[in-house]
Amino acid sequence: MQQKTDIRDFIKQKRISTGKTLNGFALDADIDSAILSRIENKKQGIKLDVFIKIAVALDIEPSELLHEWETLN
Repeated sequence: MQQKTDIRDFIKQKRISTGKTLNGFALDADIDSAILSRIENKKQGIKLDVFIKIAVALDIEPSELLHEWETLN
């Protein structure tokens, strides 16, 4: 059985694919860079409002971002 990709890893991969730094992406997403860092380093879960802001910064609907992650698993 294949282990599922943690959504926090997926978000980090998506952020890196934009070419933006953690601080730059956090600024675009209007979230604290410390929160994004803790999410990407699996020290904190993701609240729905933060997930939505991340999706918006990635220029994708939150449901589509979730669907992309689910198709990996």
